[in-house]
Amino acid sequence: MLGENILGSGFNFDLEIRIGAGAFVCGEETSLLASIEGRRGEPSQKPPFPFECGLYGKPTIINNVETLANIAPIVLNGAEWYRGFGTDKSAGTKVFALAGHIVNTGIIEVPMGIPLGEIIYTIGGGLRGGKKFKAIQSGGPSGGCLTHAHLNTPVDYENLAALGAIMGSGGLVVMNEDTCMVDTARYFMDFIRDESCGKCLPCRVGTKRMLEILEGITEGRGQAGDIELLEELAETLKQTAMCGLGQTAPNPVLSTLRYFRDEYESHIHDHHCTAGVCAELQTSPCRNACPANVFIPGYMSLAAKGKLSEAYQLIRQENPFPAVCGRVCTHPCEDHCRRSQVDEALSICGVKRFIGDYALRDDYDVPAVESRPSTGKRVAVIGSGPSGLACAYYLANNGHDVDVYERESVAGGVMYWGIPEFRLPKAVLAKEIRVIEAAGVKIHLNRGVGDDMPFDQVRSEHDAVYVAVGTQKSRTMNIPGENLAGVESGLSFLRRIGLGVDQTVPERLVVVGGGSTAMDVARSALRLGTKEVTVVYRRTLRQMSASREEIEDARGEGVKIIALASPEEVLGENGKVRGVRFIRRDMADFGKDGRRRSVPMKGSEFTLECDAVVAAINQDVDTAFYESANMQVNKSGTLAIDRFTAATSQPGVFAGGDVSPWGANVVIHAIADGKRAAANIDKYLGGDGSLNKGTWFDVALAQDPEVTEPHPRFPMRTVPVKDRLDNFREVELGFHKLDALAETLRCLHCERRFDA
Repeated sequence: MLGENILGSGFNFDLEIRIGAGAFVCGEETSLLASIEGRRGEPSQKPPFPFECGLYGKPTIINNVETLANIAPIVLNGAEWYRGFGTDKSAGTKVFALAGHIVNTGIIEVPMGIPLGEIIYTIGGGLRGGKKFKAIQSGGPSGGCLTHAHLNTPVDYENLAALGAIMGSGGLVVMNEDTCMVDTARYFMDFIRDESCGKCLPCRVGTKRMLEILEGITEGRGQAGDIELLEELAETLKQTAMCGLGQTAPNPVLSTLRYFRDEYESHIHDHHCTAGVCAELQTSPCRNACPANVFIPGYMSLAAKGKLSEAYQLIRQENPFPAVCGRVCTHPCEDHCRRSQVDEALSICGVKRFIGDYALRDDYDVPAVESRPSTGKRVAVIGSGPSGLACAYYLANNGHDVDVYERESVAGGVMYWGIPEFRLPKAVLAKEIRVIEAAGVKIHLNRGVGDDMPFDQVRSEHDAVYVAVGTQKSRTMNIPGENLAGVESGLSFLRRIGLGVDQTVPERLVVVGGGSTAMDVARSALRLGTKEVTVVYRRTLRQMSASREEIEDARGEGVKIIALASPEEVLGENGKVRGVRFIRRDMADFGKDGRRRSVPMKGSEFTLECDAVVAAINQDVDTAFYESANMQVNKSGTLAIDRFTAATSQPGVFAGGDVSPWGANVVIHAIADGKRAAANIDKYLGGDGSLNKGTWFDVALAQDPEVTEPHPRFPMRTVPVKDRLDNFREVELGFHKLDALAETLRCLHCERRFDA
């Protein structure tokens, strides 16, 4: 059909044909025509365009197969029939090649305007292995990347272009949470560099320079200014390249910079690839995934040889709470364990708990780290939670004089009063805090900064301050009746129970929420005598943020869980709670976090009778503290903290943990925050920022095991349900010694391969 009008003459056709990829990009069009004419396949400047002057100088319509395939049905059925599909501006259907980390891959044809999330989850069947969706690359190598915030985006020309992507060749590559977006940009830039014909300088040189920068970042050679240079090169190439290939070449880089800039910054400033893809920036998948960078293969090898004391000391070099984290860690390391490719991920957390319990037995003294010479510098740490104590521990080991100020009568923060003893015995926490105190950390109890002593006084008496005040403020449900007697927050409930202030519970309790706090409240109430506990959550059971183990334990102990319902009103009588009116909900479109939202179903109200209500619906930091300390806040109301130095707007004042805008609201992330802050506080005080973690000893890593057949994780011993409900005895009893040692032998020792 080249060289002639494919529609013929006299046909009244009023539809702009924007189907398929629209056409070859300009450079591909003219390159193909030149090749047919026997010339070198190179792009040429436009205009004229091929439809004006094409093959052998004649007007030529040149389109891809998808476009040409649509012509016949449009001619036969008419323009209005075709307009019945798609949107006003992007009519018809589109063929995509759906690929990547998705259940159903292949060629699909969908109407223009279909939401991106429907393609991924309804047609594609969601992501393989239960992984989280991270991004989708649309339009082939020159396309852009979109995130979970765009799952409601109608897939058409205008909306994709507005977000930095293109329809392009119709490729949709779905990527899960284990994808490195910097490496993704490098991969596509490598392809584009090879495809460049080299005729114009911007494309020939620009793609090569951009690739070199991306390679440097992924190989740990990234420098300050690389991101800005990439942006400058990308915009220049976009504006000055001769053909469509060069003009769209920067899309993968610009879109990943737009939506995943934090990953670029982590690669450059922390030399860390969160996804664990960039080999030069990691040693083993599990260690790379650990926020505290614990040498997991090392302590597995030591434990396998029976050197449990050494294994404990090795863990403590990066994490001063091995026994605590062995119980409450969210263990992201296990999500990246390569053993899962054989059978099941290694029980890293369970082995760590076994090592911690062995080291903290009554007749064992944890060897102290020899402190560096005194620097004469004083540091104040506000808050004795995991972040504050971790920071204090490493600073004390570096020779600084550290004072920790805690407003409660006991140290530990939420670890002490916010995690029930059936998950974390207070005696275990107390032992590891004593080891921190033995390092020279002075903990001042009942000393609330801002209440008992002004912040300005603390700042004037110390050379640096670390603010780790934790979450002290609960969100409200914002419904009528919330002020009735018997309504309280999850934090308030756990605090009074954990501190032993007031342990009264109602006969019937309703808990609103779906996280760990909700599960802890429900299970604690049962143990204190509540006869009936019901947890109500507005999304599905699978979308609950509490772990599968917590949910299963709660249900096994008798907690009722109602999903897809939300409170409308707390009902009262004589000023006290008598019930809650709920409304059923149904799943709708996607929220900005990538999860499906739920919406109320009209006419589906129901009532649960109860004597008390606990709202466990997330916590916030009480901003009054750092506002009174004149520390700058962001537009969102969070404390302005430098992501890589933990510094605030006040010189010498650092912050982390729950107050961090990046969500260090679980123990292991809070510990990592405290450790990072300690290194930067040491720099501020004149040190080099290297932390004194103790004497390093060589770990002879085990040889690669011969995995001849799969073997599942060894089971954790637990207290039978019938023996749990009238006490706070720890539910999980840990590994038997033989099981723990056998579990260590399942380790594939990926670290040794990277060191080789």
